Amino acid sequence: MTWVIVPAAGRGRRFDADLPKQYWPIDQCCVLEHTLARLLAHPDIAGVVLALASDDTRFAALPCATDARIRRVDGGTERADSVRAALQALPAHVADDDAVLVHDAARPCLSSKLLSRLLAYQHETAGALLALPVVDTLKCTAADGDTPRASTTVDRGRYWRAQTPQMFPRGLLQRALAQAAAEGIVVTDESMAVERLGCTPRLIEGSTDNLKLTHPEDLPVIKAWLARHPLGQGKEQERAGCV
Repeated sequence: MTWVIVPAAGRGRRFDADLPKQYWPIDQCCVLEHTLARLLAHPDIAGVVLALASDDTRFAALPCATDARIRRVDGGTERADSVRAALQALPAHVADDDAVLVHDAARPCLSSKLLSRLLAYQHETAGALLALPVVDTLKCTAADGDTPRASTTVDRGRYWRAQTPQMFPRGLLQRALAQAAAEGIVVTDESMAVERLGCTPRLIEGSTDNLKLTHPEDLPVIKAWLARHPLGQGKEQERAGCV
């Protein structure tokens, strides 16, 4: 059984709304509730450590706030700060070589099949993450000037777009994030921190359906996916608990 860390202390600056995007409503639930439900519905997930802003008052009002499988911890200014705090809040029985997942709070369209695909590689010593090969032609802009201009076409064959969940041994992830913090490096995802140690996490092909809420126009697409893929009846719905 594997634990998941969900950093949810940020406000989502690109979403351009007063309400943090993880609390944006989709039908009767908010985005965060959908995300937690998809994780907890999987039979191999033991629980979630949820890193929230210290002044967050919204989560306590949600029905899932009383779920014993969810541990709340105060997050930090940066994503990495929240993940480090959550790592410290994991149950004592989670060993340094046990795999731990990190998943975006605003990525509620994670299917059980995709999660199982990633979990199959939990013994990778350098970790693993969901990602998608880049299919569009990539352009590099000129270094100067206010107007974006294409200066180079980049070979897309070696480039992938990272998704979540990302999965690493607990001890490796703690060490990687601690070193990045000590060097003043702001990492944009957990894999970046691990890569800086010289490790090469395995890339597991994700899905275009594994959508992240980044802009308001993403909401209708996410809502449509959730409507097409309701949680199953019986044991799956019981495990989900949140929705």
